[in-house]
Amino acid sequence: MESQDPAVVEAVKASGESTLEKATAKAKETFDQLMNVSLNIAVTGKTGSGKSSFINALRGLNEDDDKAAPSGVTETTMEPTMYEHPAVPNVKIWDLPGIGSPNFKANKYLKDVKFHTYDFFIILNSERFMENDVMLAKEIKKQNKNFYFVRSKIDNDILAEQRKKGFDEQNILCKIRKDCQKNLKELGDPKVFLISSFELEKYDFEIFQNTLEEELPDHKRSALQQAWPVCSAESLEKKIKMFKGMIWAASLASAGVAIVPVPGLSAACDTSMVLLFFTRCYYAFGLDDGSLKRLSEKVNKPLLEHLAKSKFASAIREKAMARLQVSVTLATLATLEYVASLFPGVGSAAAAGISFGTTYYLLREGLNELADIARKIRKEAELDILCSNS
Repeated sequence: MESQDPAVVEAVKASGESTLEKATAKAKETFDQLMNVSLNIAVTGKTGSGKSSFINALRGLNEDDDKAAPSGVTETTMEPTMYEHPAVPNVKIWDLPGIGSPNFKANKYLKDVKFHTYDFFIILNSERFMENDVMLAKEIKKQNKNFYFVRSKIDNDILAEQRKKGFDEQNILCKIRKDCQKNLKELGDPKVFLISSFELEKYDFEIFQNTLEEELPDHKRSALQQAWPVCSAESLEKKIKMFKGMIWAASLASAGVAIVPVPGLSAACDTSMVLLFFTRCYYAFGLDDGSLKRLSEKVNKPLLEHLAKSKFASAIREKAMARLQVSVTLATLATLEYVASLFPGVGSAAAAGISFGTTYYLLREGLNELADIARKIRKEAELDILCSNS
């Protein structure tokens, strides 16, 4: 290969490569934050209020699944128990000790459970909220953190009332809500969210989700949207939109590695980023085996077969994203990146451009395919018809 004038090389580097490196470094920082920002959710309430079932529902697990929070266990400890989200490990849900003791002291309780660990608090009760709930909320507010009242086990209330003559579901829900708020008057007029851990698509779960999204800082919101269960067509579309917004940063971050003249390095980075991105989409859209199995049983329809039609879903299930990446196009591009990177400055920009284009195309095509599958599954399961009738 013909040698190049070092002065020309340095001039090209100074004008182009430093700007490119800064842009890709910033993109990588953005992508890493979107994927790894921590979110710590505290769930508290008296023993028997359904904390374990609620925590399992947020994590997309049944009570008999591996790593599920055990239910029906008598609390004997004052230590918080942390449950990591199975697909989004930076999201952690903490089961705090019960607050039903007659000698309850809110400020001591918050100190004991390490108050500053958590981004917000969910105060759960399966009946009316009591004095201890109010005391805890006041102390949380005093220390400038958000709290949310969740009235759990609404499905049990509805089931009990259905047997009565003149049953009206909306009237029952309104009565429960007013009864809860009556005991919380000294806190102003706090919202009370009526939720069933076994029927998230019903009642106030989506309103609760929207409220959290509105009140969380921007960088924390993406963690919530990735981890929170899909409860409606609208919540699915929000997730799809969020992931579409990540594609540019992920692609540009990938381009940064192509600047380094090492064969296969960018290809490897592309594979890692692409697999992480798609794995998050896969779980966020409810396409993992556990979620689809539970949904299939609920609606009595075979839904797992939809995944077999998607090359992206199959690659994610087998953790074989490299098979997609090296499937002709990317194998060729990995070589082109190396050749281009031998020419400093201009060559690096070319290599980065190839890597960016490749990653962008893959992420866009894969996201669209997974989104379409999720929409088809909801349609076949008739979930949105069920929601509109609830």
